Amino acid sequence: MIVESKQTDIKSLNLYRFKKNKQKKSPLMSSVIQLLPDHVANQIAAGEVVQRPASVVKELLENAVDAKATDIKLIIKDAGKSLVQVIDNGLGMSVTDARLCFERHATSKIRQAEDLFALHTKGFRGEALASIAAIAHVEMKTRQDQEELGHHIIMEGSKLVSQELSVLPKGTSFAIKNLFYNIPARRNFLKSDLVEHRHIVDEFQRVALAHPNIYFTFYHNGSELFNLPPSNSRQRIVNIFSGKTNEKLVPVTETTEIVTIQGFVSKPEFAKKSRNEQFFFVNNRYIKSGYLHHAVTAAYDGLLKDGSQPSYFLFLDVPPHSIDINIHPTKTEIKFDDEHALYAILRSSIKHSLGQFNVAPILDFDRDANLDTPYDYKNKDSAFPTIQVDDSFNPFALGQKESASFSSSSSSNSSFRMPTKVAASWESLYVGLNTAVDDFSENVEMEMESETVTSSLFEDQDIQKVVNKTYQLHKKYIVNPIKSGMVIVDQQRAHQRVLYEQFLSNMTIHRALSQQLLFPLRLFFSLNEMHLIAELKEALVNTGFIFEETDDEFVQISGIPVNVTESEVSILLEQLLNDLQDGIPENSFSQNDSIAKSMAKSLAVKTGSYLTEKEQENLVNGLFACKDPNVSPFQKPTFITISVEDLDKKFAL
Repeated sequence: MIVESKQTDIKSLNLYRFKKNKQKKSPLMSSVIQLLPDHVANQIAAGEVVQRPASVVKELLENAVDAKATDIKLIIKDAGKSLVQVIDNGLGMSVTDARLCFERHATSKIRQAEDLFALHTKGFRGEALASIAAIAHVEMKTRQDQEELGHHIIMEGSKLVSQELSVLPKGTSFAIKNLFYNIPARRNFLKSDLVEHRHIVDEFQRVALAHPNIYFTFYHNGSELFNLPPSNSRQRIVNIFSGKTNEKLVPVTETTEIVTIQGFVSKPEFAKKSRNEQFFFVNNRYIKSGYLHHAVTAAYDGLLKDGSQPSYFLFLDVPPHSIDINIHPTKTEIKFDDEHALYAILRSSIKHSLGQFNVAPILDFDRDANLDTPYDYKNKDSAFPTIQVDDSFNPFALGQKESASFSSSSSSNSSFRMPTKVAASWESLYVGLNTAVDDFSENVEMEMESETVTSSLFEDQDIQKVVNKTYQLHKKYIVNPIKSGMVIVDQQRAHQRVLYEQFLSNMTIHRALSQQLLFPLRLFFSLNEMHLIAELKEALVNTGFIFEETDDEFVQISGIPVNVTESEVSILLEQLLNDLQDGIPENSFSQNDSIAKSMAKSLAVKTGSYLTEKEQENLVNGLFACKDPNVSPFQKPTFITISVEDLDKKFAL
């Protein structure tokens, strides 16, 4: 009893101490974890869903496609920062759906977790509209076909401002205004209008390529950029990328139990430095896959130049249960069940297409073209061959000439005897051989040296004065002796420095020299690249380019810089567009600086190029005449110096 009473007292004492300590603590410390408000949660989710205006364009276009629209219009202003509007003629939404679509995890695409492995639509998470509404001003107009009036909803920062009935056309219209208005930090981190506009164009092209049966229209700041009527896949590709796209496409078709491949690849001669025209679509959904890209490049093995990338537009149709889409927030990465089989099928189908259309060379020197089976023969039925017999043929009716060469003797084992005329002809080959040898020995007189010629290591004459000459080492470095030792120059980096300062000087003083072309050069580019060339035109003119004519699809050049050949113009402009498509790089302080660096990188002599002695001397002299000869334009050393003392240390014991 005494023990039990002591235990009870101890328990009551501990309870009293716990209550007392609890009263002493601050009320703020009583609950640390709390639920976030809905608008804060939506703003946080927007960090994953809405990274830039292009993300809004992607979500709204995919929703319009899922709504079974046949006509979709995209309108943007200020590269999507001020306005992103998508208008479609799809199914529309009811009043309940119009309100629920702005709630988190509200979707019509899935009902249970198993539906994730049988998706036939684009968006399915139900976070897009909720995240967009949390960081922008959203105006939605929608009407179903069977209803007379539509619904007009305005939202600002996840808050409903107004909802009313209105007379509207069939379909849905989303207008996203003032993106990131309530998150200034996110808005300040956006790139320039040029970069953001390029990302929007990329997203628009991906959706338009996947659905050639839909009419797409794209407007930017009141001007029409794309007008894509319904067509087939090939015509849609030509309408988007224009130029000479049609003549460089090679169709790819393959049907297996695992995958069905449809699409086009480009011919090897049209390969580019950039990877802008590379598209994979799986079940009409754009994806990025380095593994499948390697399969495509493997099919071009031996056909492409170093650093060139093939263009391809490939549509893969696989069973929905064999892929997993929900592994990345952007939904551009897909997990396949059997990637190795897809790799092999894709590689072999592209190789077959390149060989079928005589794009890939055939290294069979004994090949007979008459034995090639045309592809249209696979649709023809085989026929039984007919047998023809010559009744007049008698194998035993031999002529006298044939029987004369055979022996009738039965005692000899050999029934064939060589004719005597043949033996006589063989003997005639050796007639006069001995006399020819005798005549040759009589006419030729052998002379022997009477004295032995010897040379000394050191001549008696004065040693000639050594002349400083440069020489090339492994077609990469130029070695030039100096008074204190020798200088080893990296020929590529040195030439980059010389060209960089030359171009930068020409663009600064506007005194560049040009060489006139006998025939103007016409180069074709995509619409996005033409916009970039228009912005860089003034700087290119200062470097020595002369533009004669400019269209929406091509530029015509009549003059080029003096140190540029005609064959290098297309490579130079392509490299320049590739370097500046993301805006001015961080290591450049101006647009002219970026252009000078890109042109110097493209035109500089490459490693492995042979240089004459005169070219080596000019390069070394030009390097040390620069303002900053120590480093290349990309802040890498151009030369090193090895003194005689360093060499002596190497030979010291």
